[in-house]
Amino acid sequence: MTKTAATPRSLKKRLLSWSTQLFFVLLALLAVEAFLTRDSTGLMAPAIEATTLDQQLFSLQQFKGRPAIVHFWATWCPICKLEQGMINAIAADLPIITVAMQSGSPEEILDYLQQQGVAYPVVNDPNGSLAGQYGVKAVPASFILDSEGKVRFATRGYTTGLGLRIRLWLAGWF
Repeated sequence: MTKTAATPRSLKKRLLSWSTQLFFVLLALLAVEAFLTRDSTGLMAPAIEATTLDQQLFSLQQFKGRPAIVHFWATWCPICKLEQGMINAIAADLPIITVAMQSGSPEEILDYLQQQGVAYPVVNDPNGSLAGQYGVKAVPASFILDSEGKVRFATRGYTTGLGLRIRLWLAGWF
């Protein structure tokens, strides 16, 4: 029995089938994420009044009037480590505050940030109380706020820089 070369028509059918399957998988993932974060959106973001690890006073009110991101992460989280470069790139040109949840002392977190080569603004949350106010049970978790401080989108687990930027852009429309 000999194999015949795939015809352009069969390749098109296969590509259409794969595209359709990928579309439905992505749709299912988005639906699951929307379900898991349904209690996090539409409410005013809990206040954050703290000193960052670089000794700057921070208030969530600083972001009033423009969309922003509140990102929770941890030094012990391998997924957070994968996202660090992307979060660093976002912090370079968009409003973001990151919260190191249960990651040790300020010195330990600063050492970690230096070793990883990242420079985003970080608030230490050693006992997870700030994370608790946001309902964070796992990291990474990101909350995209609109210009009035309402949480418009929430993500848990790995997300892409493009995904966060699109959500931030959409939050600007609310």
